[in-house]
Amino acid sequence: MRQAEPVLTIGQLASYAGVTIRAVRHYHAKGLLAEPERDRSGYRRYDAAAVIELIRIRTLADAGVPLSRVKQLLEADEEEFATAVAEIDQRIRAEIRERQQHRRRIARLAAGDSLALPPVVVGYLQRLRELGVHRRVLELERDGWILVSAHYPDQIEEWIAGKTADLEDPEFQDLYRSISACIDAAPDDPRLEALADRLARILDRAEAETEEQLDGPLAALVDAVTVEMTPAWHRLEELMEERGFVGWNQLERVDPAG
Repeated sequence: MRQAEPVLTIGQLASYAGVTIRAVRHYHAKGLLAEPERDRSGYRRYDAAAVIELIRIRTLADAGVPLSRVKQLLEADEEEFATAVAEIDQRIRAEIRERQQHRRRIARLAAGDSLALPPVVVGYLQRLRELGVHRRVLELERDGWILVSAHYPDQIEEWIAGKTADLEDPEFQDLYRSISACIDAAPDDPRLEALADRLARILDRAEAETEEQLDGPLAALVDAVTVEMTPAWHRLEELMEERGFVGWNQLERVDPAG
């Protein structure tokens, strides 16, 4: 009995298998699907076996099998096929877990403050926001905590717990409001003098408390973020030094007359 000659064009082959012509050509290039010789008219013709093979390729690819593994699976016996599928399933599960982690991170980023910050700091910033702290002061706090969190990931929860407790004190709440009010003050604004006096009094009372502080280089970096924020802060830094304090995050007492 004479075998029927291939009669399908590449377009018909693709249609029967549910793929695009481009996909067929891609599978040819990858060596997954045999590429027939051209007929006398110059066209490539495919038979039913090519349709079946293409459907098998498409099914594996749609299941997430890498094209680099498709040929191996097509030629595998039952045991080899089961082993390979189990390995691929394990890889896909790992990818799913990784994607789920990415989704959780993206969800955190939607809040804005969560970029490069742990949840405890985000909560602290939200509390400042609820107190009506100026947007630029919030940005200053955020940028400083980004630096600190990256350098001291193990201490951040303890430090933030202390800061959050401080915010329950009406005096600290009012202090943040005063800082917010002075954020755009001119260097000669008398409110800066009053703010410096207030800060000095608070620091004098807190001087006896022992608290772990930032290392020198990091403190200098965070201080730079602070004082570069606004011209008013340069003036406030000068006023604090007149009152015997230098630095912001690594405060040191100095002799004002010296």
